[in-house]
Amino acid sequence: MIPYGRQDITPEDIAAVEAVLHSDFLTQGPAVPGFEKALTAYCGAARGVAVCNATAALHMACLALGLGPGDRLWTSPNTFVASANCGLYCGAEVDFVDTDPLTYNMSVEALEAKLVQAAASNSLPKVVIPVHFAGQSCEMREIHALGQKYGFRIIEDASHAVGGRYLGEAVGNCRYSDITIFSFHPVKIITTGEGGMALTNDPALADHMERLRSHGITRDPAQMESASDGPWHYQQIELGYNFRITDMQAALGHSQLQRLDDYVARRHAIAARYDAALAGLPLSTPHQHPDSRSALHLYPIRLHATSQRRQVFEGLRAAGIGVNVHYIPVHTQPHYRRLGFRDGDFPEAENYYAGAISLPMFPTLTPVQQDEVIGVLKRLLG
Repeated sequence: MIPYGRQDITPEDIAAVEAVLHSDFLTQGPAVPGFEKALTAYCGAARGVAVCNATAALHMACLALGLGPGDRLWTSPNTFVASANCGLYCGAEVDFVDTDPLTYNMSVEALEAKLVQAAASNSLPKVVIPVHFAGQSCEMREIHALGQKYGFRIIEDASHAVGGRYLGEAVGNCRYSDITIFSFHPVKIITTGEGGMALTNDPALADHMERLRSHGITRDPAQMESASDGPWHYQQIELGYNFRITDMQAALGHSQLQRLDDYVARRHAIAARYDAALAGLPLSTPHQHPDSRSALHLYPIRLHATSQRRQVFEGLRAAGIGVNVHYIPVHTQPHYRRLGFRDGDFPEAENYYAGAISLPMFPTLTPVQQDEVIGVLKRLLG
């Protein structure tokens, strides 16, 4: 089976993890801040807070921004459910903004129109989470300008986009957001096994997320609400969580980070080969916005004849090609239907989903494997 995505683990990665296993710290040691500093330096952000997964990072980011009952969070319906669930975890109301028909990212035009309506009804969002689908940045400059006008905070869900660039700068620098979230799941660009990180340029937000990561506890006397009893003393000053990542995972991520640019370049070479080979078939290949250089976590095609999707999907799977579909629109999931959402609420996202198939995309995909994917797809499309 050729999977749609997979990790690449090298001897250097294994050696980095082994070094931690032979050290004094398997968790809460120096490897975690080392990884945080390396990735923030790469992205150009001030601080990073590594956690057990990107879902935890989204939850933590929402809490740090004060999202709670009575507030509203808006995100894209074309995403994994975690981008919306993080708002529900905080007791907030969740809504969606329809997608752009070319990039499948949050539509700036749809966002602005929805904000105008929300301002008139006094129902503006507190937090907006644009999702960098498949690794391509949303139009963050325009979204940030709307945030300044309408007073909402911004969390970039860049789970797909580590190594991507926007307006010539690294995704994750938080120039146009309060917090950026990355994922390090094995199918993502680099991996820690499971893991995520929240990046920010705001030291108060970083301090808050560090507390939330570890039970709401501080050992900093300046943050304590009463005098410290001594150097052993800690205080739980709020309700936090155990969102910590291990040093073994951080060491793997730090090692993988050394190859990040090579991984993204390889993904672009694979995408260019797909683009050329699939030209002329009744499908759309991924659109690249001129302001963005995608990290190409995914290579989603969109069949023009949506009635063929199941046949093509099952034909590829039967041929040993592990294609997938990204994503079933979140608002159509049973849990969100019970919250009042219905088919037709976000037509662009639904139209994209109807014909979407994600082809294999990972840096160790060989030309022979890629030719196999292309050959089977051409046969299935006649």
